[in-house]
Amino acid sequence: MDILTAMIIDGLVVSNRIKNSLKNEISGLVTQGVIPCLATILIGSDPPSLVYINNKQKAANSIGIRTLDFRFDADISQTKLIRLIEKLNLDSTVHGILIQLPLPDHLDKYNVINMVDPRKDVDGLTFINSGLLLNNKTNLIPCTPLGIMELFRNYKIQLDGANVLIVNRSNLVGKPLASLLLSKNSTVTISHSHTKNLKFFSQNADIIVTAVGNRDSFVLTDDMVTNGATIIDVGTNRVDGKLCGDVDFEKVKEKARYITPVPGGVGPMTICMLLRNTVEASKAYAK
Repeated sequence: MDILTAMIIDGLVVSNRIKNSLKNEISGLVTQGVIPCLATILIGSDPPSLVYINNKQKAANSIGIRTLDFRFDADISQTKLIRLIEKLNLDSTVHGILIQLPLPDHLDKYNVINMVDPRKDVDGLTFINSGLLLNNKTNLIPCTPLGIMELFRNYKIQLDGANVLIVNRSNLVGKPLASLLLSKNSTVTISHSHTKNLKFFSQNADIIVTAVGNRDSFVLTDDMVTNGATIIDVGTNRVDGKLCGDVDFEKVKEKARYITPVPGGVGPMTICMLLRNTVEASKAYAK
C-alpha cells in the first residue's frame, strides 16, 4: 500500500488572502459613503461564545468594518431582545446583525433569529435565507459551509461527481453545506448519531466533512478513510488542554490527500466569511 502524506489545507493563508480583497472592496464602498457595519449580540457569559464574539469583532475592525457590540445578562427577556433587533433592522447604518449562539434556554432561538431582516442576516440562518439557499438564490450563506466551499475552490478540489460524506445534520453546517455541494454536482450523504454502519459510508467517500465536536462520542480514525480522500475537520474539542478536531490527525494524514488542521483550518474561514457576508450586505446600500 502506498503511503501518502496529506497536503495541509491552510485556512489562515486563504482567509488572509480574502480579507485583503475585502479591504479593497470596503475602500470602494467608503468612497460611495457606505461604511460597512456589523452589530453583534451576545447573551450571557458562555466562555467559548465570549472568545468567538471578541474574535469576530477584532477581525471586522482589522479590515475596516465598523462594529457595534451589544452584550446582555443571560436573563434578558425575549421582548427586550426583539426590540433591539427591530431597532437595528431600521438603522440604515447597520448592514449586518449577528446573534451569537447558543442562546439561553428561555429564549426561542428560531423566533429571535427570524426577527433579523434577511438582508442583514450575515449568518444566513433566517428561514427566508435558508429557503433561498435551497434554490441557489441567496448571497448570505451560513459562514462555515461557505468557508469550506472556499477552501475547496482555492485548493481546486474536484466536487463534480465526488462522493461526499457530511457527519453533521445541523442548520449551521450539515444542511446548508449539502445544498452547496449538490449545486456543484456532488453526491452527498449526511450522517448523524443514528446512522448505522458509519464506516461503510466513510470508506466510500472521496470527501469527508466532520463537525461533531465531541471526542467521547466520535473520532474519525484512519481505518474509516480511503486512500486519497479529502478530510475537512470542523469539530472543536479540548483534550488535555489542547484544541483539536474530530479527526485522528496524525494517522489520518498518512492516508488522506488533503486535510484541514485544528486549529488553523476551517475556523479562520468561518470568521472570514462573516466579514464577506457583511460586505455583501452593505453593497445593497451603495446602489
